[in-house]
Amino acid sequence: MKPWVSLIFVLASAGLAACQTTHERMLAEGYPPAFADGFEAGCSSGRQAAGALERFRKDVPRYLSDARYAGGWDDGFRQCQASEESAVLRAMSEDSWRDRQWRQHVDQAMGKALTQHRQ
Repeated sequence: MKPWVSLIFVLASAGLAACQTTHERMLAEGYPPAFADGFEAGCSSGRQAAGALERFRKDVPRYLSDARYAGGWDDGFRQCQASEESAVLRAMSEDSWRDRQWRQHVDQAMGKALTQHRQ
């Protein structure tokens, strides 16, 4: 086999691995299916609780009867809610920085215009 064929195979495999969903990756890493199911639903719900356009998902009978599903749901909810809230805060901080930069630019321009007007 030619070396470039091996390289293409490796790159294609890496590309496919990057397309895995969190659920698929968790199963591949050995998490129990019930935990992965709960994590996926909890994650969607956590993002929704933090303000994202996601759907709240919770299989309540399963949550109450399956400890692995409940544990996955709780973990997914907490992790994804915190991640979404952090992303929102970063975006707001960036907007505030831009606002301060704009205000500084306007103030400097006004100061310059007033100085030139007096002369």
